[in-house]
Order: sequence, then C-alpha cells, then structure tokens
Amino acid sequence: MAYIDGFVLAVPKANKQKFIDHARMADEVFLEMGATRVLECWASDVPHGTVTDFYGAVKASEDEDVVFSWIEWPDQATRNAAHGKMEALMKTDPRMNPEINPMPFDGKRMIYGGFVPVVDLSAK
Repeated sequence: MAYIDGFVLAVPKANKQKFIDHARMADEVFLEMGATRVLECWASDVPHGTVTDFYGAVKASEDEDVVFSWIEWPDQATRNAAHGKMEALMKTDPRMNPEINPMPFDGKRMIYGGFVPVVDLSAK
C-alpha cells in the first residue's frame, strides 16, 4: 500500500525561484530512492482562517507564502529505507548537502509527517 510524506512550510515570497531550484535538486534524490511522485505546491488560493489555517500552522509572515508538498512512496518500508539513508546523503550527495543546496526557508517552522492512505480514488 502507498505511503505519503506530507509537508507544509513558509517560504519567503522573494525566494520562490530559489525554492523551486532547491526542490528540483532534492526531489530527484527521493525519486532515485524509490518515491513514485513528488509534488511541490505554491499557495494560490489559501484563505486565512478565524481559528487556524496553513499560515498559522507554520507561523508565516506577510512576506511569506505557504508551500504544501508531498512525496508518494510505494510503501512505508521503501520510505523508511530512504529516510534511513538521508543522513549519509546529506554528507555525500551535493543535492542534499545543506551547504551546497541550502533550504531557502526556515526548516524549524516546517510541519511534516508520514501518512497511510485510507481512501484512494482516481478519475477513470
């Protein structure tokens, strides 16, 4: 069964292209490690809520936009194996090395988690 890693983060609006460049490099690694799909989505129609919202979840400021991303894996075992290799890759693969390919956002405010799909529908 598929497994999903989901992410929500705040990225400075001025860093949009830097984020896209960073994601293109890093996301190639996930595909090489077995991911079946990676999506990086820049906010387009994200309303501010009265109790909570995407902006509040990542403490986004007025000069930041929200990015919603996910990685689809064929199963949790493939994802876990990839995560197990990640620390070594940060030292050996320039695409994952934060000194060569720094995150253009504050990673401390990123929220993320792994999810098991419970409904999976597709258009025919």
